[in-house]
Amino acid sequence: MEIRIGIKHSPRELAFDTDASADQVRSSIEDAASKGDALVSFSDVKGHQYLVNTESITYVELGGEGGRKVGFIS
Repeated sequence: MEIRIGIKHSPRELAFDTDASADQVRSSIEDAASKGDALVSFSDVKGHQYLVNTESITYVELGGEGGRKVGFIS
């Protein structure tokens, strides 16, 4: 599934693919915000970790469950 996160005062968004479901991503963001945690963490399909400041999140776009991609893979 593709995730896009808008960050305050940043012209670019954070975009990555993850194996987590939309419900898992939503609940991790909601839990971090409700507990007052400074950071929320995500991991992508390649194993990279992303730490995002919860106060800087302006929006989160959760894409549908992705199928097979066509084209070159880097």
